[in-house]
Amino acid sequence: MKESYRSASRIIPVIAVAASLAAAGCKGGAAAEADSSATEPTTIGVENIAIVTNGVLQSGPTVSGSLMPEREAAVRAQVGGSVLQTFVDQGQAVKAGQTLGRIESGGLQDVYLSARAGVTAASNSADIARRDLERAQKLLAAGAIAERDIEQARRSAGAANAALADARARLATAQKQVANTVITAPISGIVSERQASAGDVVQPGALLFTVVDPSSMRLEGSVPAEQLSQVKLGAPVTFTVNGYPGRTFTGKVTRINPTADPATRQVRIVVSIPNAEGRLVGGLFANGRLASESHTGMLVPASAVDSRSNVPAVFRIKGGKVERVAVQLGLRDEGAERVEIASGVQVGDTLLLGAAQGITAGTVVKVSSPSDKSTSAAPKE
Repeated sequence: MKESYRSASRIIPVIAVAASLAAAGCKGGAAAEADSSATEPTTIGVENIAIVTNGVLQSGPTVSGSLMPEREAAVRAQVGGSVLQTFVDQGQAVKAGQTLGRIESGGLQDVYLSARAGVTAASNSADIARRDLERAQKLLAAGAIAERDIEQARRSAGAANAALADARARLATAQKQVANTVITAPISGIVSERQASAGDVVQPGALLFTVVDPSSMRLEGSVPAEQLSQVKLGAPVTFTVNGYPGRTFTGKVTRINPTADPATRQVRIVVSIPNAEGRLVGGLFANGRLASESHTGMLVPASAVDSRSNVPAVFRIKGGKVERVAVQLGLRDEGAERVEIASGVQVGDTLLLGAAQGITAGTVVKVSSPSDKSTSAAPKE
């Protein structure tokens, strides 16, 4: 009985030691697992990063508006009547002086013929009066008639000449009216609109055709009055058009309005754009910028700069960790939404954008790639 007691007394300490060692092992494993989870990197998508690059930055007022042909002619009816025929349609090229259509000229033709007959009659009367005056002058020189007779001949000749001049003026007016029944193109270009068709009855002043010259376009826009010092005649303007993604066009400032809009404090400017190839068409929306200053330096998206404090800063990934770096800014390109970094970073540095800027400095991060997303999305077997 005593031997059993002694054996039991020796076993109990051994069990206690083993239990304590096991407990210690469990605590160590939990701590190691906690340390492992604490160092697990935060994954950032490629859409939340930007690389510092070296490039050309331009600054200047932005200009936006609709493109319009620089030369445009509205062809209107000069006389009233029925449209007999139209010879062109929308989109057709025409030359200056080319016939576009005709208006009925029946009544006007009669007026013209009457006026021409009136000129003939007035011309004959004026010729007779001239001869009578010449005859009277000879008789007066011979003493065959009195002075009052020659005065009468002079008055008759003057009245006949005046009647002839009036008849000629009436003929010119009638001739012009008949000519106006033939509708011609005032400029060379493209017919953009045809507002009349054969059979339509039009009144004087009615719009019949619109002809535009597509070889030169204009962009009318406005700039803030405080940026007017950056706008000069002949200054280049680079812009994009919604119908041509990825392409840029260049024009120059040709007109600056001498007064500002009292409501918006904006000054209207006109930009002339060469269009020899005819690619641009009127009505397209254009968005551009007047390049008043150009500079080469380190460029980053404007959204990469944290301006919430007095000193602007960026969040940079260096050594796998996030760090907040104070930077000095240079020019800002409002059109391209880019900003120049004068100091604080280097070309090739990786910066955080958007929601990723909320990551605490010192956090370990990893940038995911599209392949990572596709792998994680693949079903596991």
